[in-house]
Amino acid sequence: MPLMGSLYIGASGLQTSQNVLNTVAHNMTNVDTTGYTRQQSLLGTKMYNTLSVSPKSVSNQQVGLGVTYSATRQVRDYFLDKTYRRESGRSMFYEVSTEVMEEVEKLLGELNGEDFQTSLTNLWTAVQELAKDPSSSVTQGLLVQRSSEFVERAVAVYDDLCNYQDNLNTQIYNQVNTINDYGKQIKELNDMIRLVESSGVEHANDFRDARNQLLDELSEMVKIDYKENALGDVEVQIEGVDFLKGGMVYEISMETDPTTGFYTPFWPQNANYKYLDDGTKQYDITHAKVFDLNQTISSTTNTDIGGLKAMLLARGDHRADYSDIEKDYDAVSQSIVMNIQAEFDQMIHNVATAMNAVLESVYNPANGYMTAKNGAPLQLFEKITTSGYTRNETSGQWEYMKEDLERPETLYTLRNLQINKSLLQEPTQLGFLLEDGSVDYDTAETMKKAFQTEKYCLNPYVQKKTNFVNYYTDLVSQVANSGAVYHSIYENQETTVQATFDAREQITGVSTDEELSNMIKFQNSYNASSRYINVIGEMLEHIINTLGV
Repeated sequence: MPLMGSLYIGASGLQTSQNVLNTVAHNMTNVDTTGYTRQQSLLGTKMYNTLSVSPKSVSNQQVGLGVTYSATRQVRDYFLDKTYRRESGRSMFYEVSTEVMEEVEKLLGELNGEDFQTSLTNLWTAVQELAKDPSSSVTQGLLVQRSSEFVERAVAVYDDLCNYQDNLNTQIYNQVNTINDYGKQIKELNDMIRLVESSGVEHANDFRDARNQLLDELSEMVKIDYKENALGDVEVQIEGVDFLKGGMVYEISMETDPTTGFYTPFWPQNANYKYLDDGTKQYDITHAKVFDLNQTISSTTNTDIGGLKAMLLARGDHRADYSDIEKDYDAVSQSIVMNIQAEFDQMIHNVATAMNAVLESVYNPANGYMTAKNGAPLQLFEKITTSGYTRNETSGQWEYMKEDLERPETLYTLRNLQINKSLLQEPTQLGFLLEDGSVDYDTAETMKKAFQTEKYCLNPYVQKKTNFVNYYTDLVSQVANSGAVYHSIYENQETTVQATFDAREQITGVSTDEELSNMIKFQNSYNASSRYINVIGEMLEHIINTLGV
């Protein structure tokens, strides 16, 4: 090999070692950077100079020109990425569900420092005291007062549940906007990666790190599927529908319920629409919703992935009441908040109607016993929007206005319930004195038994029957037990996520020991190449000086 040609070997060693040292320094600098992927330099051989070609030889006589720096690649495992993103999305689903259960438990357990159970206990105590001395104005006044407190605190608890629904609704709105922003950012990174890598020489590893980090965060919010096309662009699907494809971001829109203000995410490209007179579009999102919330939640079918879906399920789609249990409990059973709203309202409804029924059972308009001032049966609990009884114009009799599950104004629900204002002003209207002047102990005892009769179930899937005294305790216990189940699943899922993360970090993470080892190795390589060039230079100088003499 010519002596001058030997310089190529030394120069390639210097250049390659310097490039590798730059990669090592880049890795060391980003050892604590979130989402950074360890980079690895690939080395290859430079082209050979062919000195002679002989058919009789095993190979041609060639001389190499040294080492070349091929590329710097990311070290990632596609399978671990997919697994981590799926499991982190599932973990977020149960994390959100756990947080919702804990919040609901707080709302049921505390009300301005005093738990709701106290108001129920106080009402039960008032009923017991009434049974001892029904004719006493003190016990009658206590019953009305405790009933009023019972309704007020029940309404406060229900309102807190509704406010929490609104809180979840705001979180849903913000998260959908975040998802759309992430889609735009990924598109921008796709463009930059394509621009950098279009020459085929350089890899946009740092841009790829930023894109992978966005995919990690996006996978916690929603169930995603993704792939990288031939151009280096990442295409993303959310719940099986294109979100990012062909350089386009198909943003998620939100329809607002005019009654509740609840947001429903939907795909505009899949929705039918018509133009209104003002030029705006009115969408029909029946078949364009992002999430099918009627699916059974199961890890087997991967329907339990994503924090956004968990929030939508927990919030529900309306303010629930006891009628939802009687009409279609399955429609509210998967929503944590709606389920509790319905079961809680059912308790209040049962208490109100049962106590009213006791008073109606002894109603006697002939002597005015348990009769309201308008002649109707006296009610302790009244509806706000409609009357409990209507007068038959033909017979002149007062008839009970049956509750119509399709007409909320006819229901004894927390949104439509109040204490008889006349009784609040004059509790002694209850009287509990029969026509002959004797005390009506039987009616007071019947009201007491109404609290003790075990014939109520939390929902159609609960077989245990309970009474008013224990209903609320069972409701809180159900919430606590469900919360414990969610928390247990979440903890197990966190273990799975951490194990997957650790396995991925073993591949993608920067090892300072390994990088320091590479630094020493290629520093020595750099020094060796430098020394090699010096030797060649000294030889050339010696030859030139010798020939010059």
